[in-house]
Amino acid sequence: MPAVTVDNPLTLPRVATPDPAVTTSRPVLAVSTAPEGYEGEGFPVRRAFAKINTKYLDPFIMMDQMGEVDYAAGEPKGTPWHPHRGFETVTYIIDGTFIHKDSHGGGGVITDGDTQWMTAGSGLLHIETPPESLVMSGGLFHGLQLWVNLPAADKMIAPKYQDIRGGSVKLLSSADGGALVRLIAGDIAGHQGPGATHTPITMMHVSVNAGAQVTLPWRRDFNALAYGLAGSGSAGEERRPFHMGQSVVFGEGDSLTIRADDTQDSRSSTFEVVLLGGEPIREPVAHYGPFVMNSHRELQQAMEDFHAGRLGTVPAE
Repeated sequence: MPAVTVDNPLTLPRVATPDPAVTTSRPVLAVSTAPEGYEGEGFPVRRAFAKINTKYLDPFIMMDQMGEVDYAAGEPKGTPWHPHRGFETVTYIIDGTFIHKDSHGGGGVITDGDTQWMTAGSGLLHIETPPESLVMSGGLFHGLQLWVNLPAADKMIAPKYQDIRGGSVKLLSSADGGALVRLIAGDIAGHQGPGATHTPITMMHVSVNAGAQVTLPWRRDFNALAYGLAGSGSAGEERRPFHMGQSVVFGEGDSLTIRADDTQDSRSSTFEVVLLGGEPIREPVAHYGPFVMNSHRELQQAMEDFHAGRLGTVPAE
């Protein structure tokens, strides 16, 4: 880790450190440790947002860190066919390969730094599996899946995909070159990520060198969350400690700070962090399994449509 990088971040466009005289640093409200579990056919996950009050998450629903796991031959696992309606899934693969298929004939292959942005919208059936070659050989697998809510007006739009290849991610450097920023979606200091979103959000993967610090401008009307993928460091000007498998909730302000500890562990020489922000939708959320709607009646309708085959059928192999 990571799959997409550069030898010298100073060759990249730099994000200037916000002037503390005219900006307000976001304080840290909470740090929580993600509980571990299993998903699909049994691959290990950490539920990044499981212990966070939902009022701080809007427009995000949930996020799973998938792995990091080094599979032996025959061990790689995926998910069975399952439905989705009413939101978007964002699957970011850091190491390994996943194959996506859906009941409308969509999907694709994502690997090493790729992101697949799936708008489930009105609904579909979907499967995520490792390729047969990876099942046979085993190997490292590590990624994230984020669920982004859709506003009521967009919940029943037609499903679609965006395949965001690792090479298309906007690469940026902190002002002093101590941090590498991979901007997947949204805007930071006038730089735009390749992901097109229905709900305005920012998503980035940041690598902070040991002992380095990065302060980024942040939209005041967005929420702000951080999640540690590897290594250890701190958040905010108050240097609240957090590490791999922990989430940070920031308060209000228009800049945020991440610092890497002077010494990192043997698994990663840098502090790897995902930063997320979005404009709250502020609508009722009814969430049950793979459906995210605005009311219990809409959830019931989604279940009825699924059982009646109106979300699609599993294609013949």
